[in-house]
Amino acid sequence: MTPPNAPAATARPTTALLSVRDLAKTFPGRRRLGRPAAPVRAVDGVGFDLEAGRTLGLVGESGCGKSTTGRMLVRLLEPTAGTIAFDGQDITHTPQRRLRPTRRHLQMIFQDPYSSLNPRQTVARIIAEPLLVQGGSARDARVKAAELLDLVGLGHEHLDRHPHEFSGGQAQRIGIARALATGPRLIVADEPVSALDVSVQAQIVNLLERLQDELGLALLFIAHDLSVVRRICDRVAVMYLGRIVEIGTKREVYETPAHPYTRALLSAVPLPDPVAERRRERILLLGDPPSPASPPSGCAFHPRCAKAQDVCRTRRPVLEAVGSPTRQAACHFPDSP
Repeated sequence: MTPPNAPAATARPTTALLSVRDLAKTFPGRRRLGRPAAPVRAVDGVGFDLEAGRTLGLVGESGCGKSTTGRMLVRLLEPTAGTIAFDGQDITHTPQRRLRPTRRHLQMIFQDPYSSLNPRQTVARIIAEPLLVQGGSARDARVKAAELLDLVGLGHEHLDRHPHEFSGGQAQRIGIARALATGPRLIVADEPVSALDVSVQAQIVNLLERLQDELGLALLFIAHDLSVVRRICDRVAVMYLGRIVEIGTKREVYETPAHPYTRALLSAVPLPDPVAERRRERILLLGDPPSPASPPSGCAFHPRCAKAQDVCRTRRPVLEAVGSPTRQAACHFPDSP
């Protein structure tokens, strides 16, 4: 039986650095007035592949499960079900001690640079800490920290300063330097620019693009800003209520979206041309996103979808190829290019 949200069987074969299949995470519900609450299925059968040196964008509304997915991939959260394979090795339930050698190749950049940096530590200590955990010497770790600061656009003269002495963009550069300390092959970037000013966002995106080209990194770029995702990503996966509803190349998803949710998200992205902005059709979604504690039957998007029919209310769609083997959508009535 095919997993409900795995890549379609017709997708082109790949040599994936990261391969995720039917990944799920369920949190226990909070008790209210002594009554047990329904469990929250934050991630519900996610599947995708990411090749070395490539970038996959994971987009969707707040609360759709993007960050939970990213944290499971680096094992900051334990998956409830599914598999995570990194470089051909299943790391889904590998004990933390045995996972340490793999962790040097799998790092994360967090959304809020200030909350992810220890305010009591110097920049040198923050960047060096992953190397010390991996068994490196303090002297070598400090030398490496200075090199990494230069790499991300901060001088080594900042080594002995503390996080509060830096702007948001500078602090995020320190977080990026820390993620690069162990020489990773894959970085999960969890909304790394959403807390920054627009002008600073462009600088950080440019930095990530340069680092990817120079170091051959694979990136899983989690974001809700589709303009940023379009700039940096090769492929895009759209999430809704814990599931991937569309995945394909950047050109396919942005120019010929197949899922109505993807079309609605893209219609909300501002256009630089005021005339085109006034003329284009805006797609307004009905109501609010459902609660993951009590998701709708059938297709989770059907209460907000103008195309919904009876089958959408009773049968959950699976990811299937639409128009090309590189693009799949989970919709009973997808828009064909």
